[in-house]
Amino acid sequence: MKPAMETAAEENTEQSQERKGCFECCIKCLGGVPYASLVATILCFSGVALFCGCGHVALAGTVAILEQHFSTNTSDHALLSEVIQLMQYVIYGIASFFFLYGIILLAEGFYTTSAVKELHGEFKTTACGRCISGMFVFLTYVLGVAWLGVFGFSAVPVFMYYNIWSTCEVIKSPQANGTAGVEQICVDIRQYGIIPWNAFPGKICGSALENICNTNEFYMSYHLFIVACAGAGATVIALIHFLMILSSNWAYLKDASKMQAYQDIKAKEEQELQDIQSRSKEQLNSYT
Repeated sequence: MKPAMETAAEENTEQSQERKGCFECCIKCLGGVPYASLVATILCFSGVALFCGCGHVALAGTVAILEQHFSTNTSDHALLSEVIQLMQYVIYGIASFFFLYGIILLAEGFYTTSAVKELHGEFKTTACGRCISGMFVFLTYVLGVAWLGVFGFSAVPVFMYYNIWSTCEVIKSPQANGTAGVEQICVDIRQYGIIPWNAFPGKICGSALENICNTNEFYMSYHLFIVACAGAGATVIALIHFLMILSSNWAYLKDASKMQAYQDIKAKEEQELQDIQSRSKEQLNSYT
């Protein structure tokens, strides 16, 4: 029978070893997390969510404003309605694609991080893995260029709404802005090319225009387009961040493959040298 004090000391030692093992395991797991890829993924998800959600609602509000005030004839804006509806379906596809693509890039970040950290262990990079990493670099570059176009395109409705809003501000205080004849201050939406020139009325002036600016549809659509534009900009930044990460990881994997090839050649040469030495010793022993 062991004394009670020795048994308690052994139990405390085992508990401390278990705690130390859990701590080391947690540190190892945290060390394998690709924090740069994680930040880029969160930024990408946030930007795409803002662009898709706010853009979808803002487009619906824009159609309502056009139908109620600028184009009372349905046939005049039928094509525009179809285009906006198509854009809303495209938004659904963009949201689904980038949700999946962000997860894939995050998984690729975990893969490359493990490949680099375990370079000198049993883990070995493959040509297929390096090819996939290079493919992600190219695809992310293409998506980044495409989203630059999306960012520029999303600024167009912001510009249009800003012009209408600034015109309403002039109507609210014509004397302060040095203008007279409020009813002569107009906004012709046909000049932007979104509805044909024969659309009726197409142009709104004076107090009627001010009433449009005071509606909830205009207020919400204007600010939602701003948020959607900001979301597109955040997505561009996230893709640039991803591109830098992927390029760096691909370079690491390329260097890792060269290091592995060097280690394999070195190990083979050492094995051959050992075989030669062993055969030499056997020949010497046979002579003696």
